Amino acid sequence: MQAIQLDTRVGQLEANLYMPTGVERPPVVIVTGAWTTVKEQMPAVYAQKLAQNGYAAVTFDFRGWGKSEDSVHYLEDPSRKTEDIRAVIDAVALLEQVDGNRIAGLGICASAGYMLDAVSHNDKVRSVAVVAPWLHDKAMATAIYGGEEIAAGLLAAAQQAANSATPVYIEAASTTNDGALMYQAPYYTETDRGLIPEYDNKFNVASWTGWLNYDAQAGASSQDKPVFMVASEAMALPAGAHQYLDNSGENVKAVWLEDITQFEFYDQPKAVGLASDAVAEHFAVTL
Repeated sequence: MQAIQLDTRVGQLEANLYMPTGVERPPVVIVTGAWTTVKEQMPAVYAQKLAQNGYAAVTFDFRGWGKSEDSVHYLEDPSRKTEDIRAVIDAVALLEQVDGNRIAGLGICASAGYMLDAVSHNDKVRSVAVVAPWLHDKAMATAIYGGEEIAAGLLAAAQQAANSATPVYIEAASTTNDGALMYQAPYYTETDRGLIPEYDNKFNVASWTGWLNYDAQAGASSQDKPVFMVASEAMALPAGAHQYLDNSGENVKAVWLEDITQFEFYDQPKAVGLASDAVAEHFAVTL
């Protein structure tokens, strides 16, 4: 693995390039992770596995997250992050170490939706996979976050934060702060898992506008790439994966693993091994 900088149309983004041994100019997979995360978390876990399977992999920090500087920080905005992925695709296509004609995407959890949107009708990308996909539409998000009244309150807080002279940040994950975005959540609060030094552990309250209004289902019917989902009924939002499959064409396929939770998909050896091997097989056919 080597740290690299990607000069993109959205600015310079800090990235890591994982290369397989003994493969000259391999196909390359761009890997993105769950909401609020940085490149050293679950993207790194899957990038390492992909490299072991003969693929180059690129992980990166979105604008304003991790080491990628920006005037706006910690904003979980699906449209903004989707645009970042598109910009990274363009930049990765120019890397000399990889085969820029064989590019794929791998999105984990929340970024599954962003990745699916970014690669759809993008001529630079041949294939895409998603693991433990979180694919909500507005109705799902409203229900998940407590109904219309609570959602309206979050949207009002987001608007107030957006209009504030100074950014409004809250803790992303905590075992003691019940006002955190993810209170007592596994993985994010565990120092031997997701709570690593590189993790910002912050959430811009203005994010609620983009997040609650996002529709990851909107592009299902027009998705033109070969899509492979690795999912489980025990993950956080299986209904979103089912709905995407129902709305898409025969180019979208899935494997359902038994009794694997959302957080197990992030870094637990058995879950990661099963998921990464299945994804590698998909890319072997489609790249």
